[in-house]
Amino acid sequence: MSIEIGSKVQGKVTGITNFGAFVELPDGQTGLVHISEVADSFVKDVNDHLTVGDQIEVKILSEKEGKIALSIKKTVDRPERPRPERRSKQGGNYRPKGQFKPKESFEDKMAKFLKSSEENLSSLKRNTEGKRGGRGGRRG
Repeated sequence: MSIEIGSKVQGKVTGITNFGAFVELPDGQTGLVHISEVADSFVKDVNDHLTVGDQIEVKILSEKEGKIALSIKKTVDRPERPRPERRSKQGGNYRPKGQFKPKESFEDKMAKFLKSSEENLSSLKRNTEGKRGGRGGRRG
């Protein structure tokens, strides 16, 4: 039996590593299910999802130099999610108009910074004027 990319076949888990699981295919060849192809959710440890000897359905993703890439999560046919439409690349602006406020100019940012800076300095001076100690400080 030759391997057809895109076909789904039954296989047997023969080994588990920290990066995936080795699966024996019906024709005796062995392929690898990478950890990222084990499940739709995040997989920290392959052993949480598979054990040696499990019979599983896999989809053949590719075959290169005798190495066969397999997927478990792609055996479930789900409709593709539509991608959001983008605007043309003219002008380098991908944002639809009217959804975002324009960026603050440098002068506006500088004015805001100076104002808050002066307020912080004046409150700091107010709070520290009467607190200076040492000899000759206020005596009551």
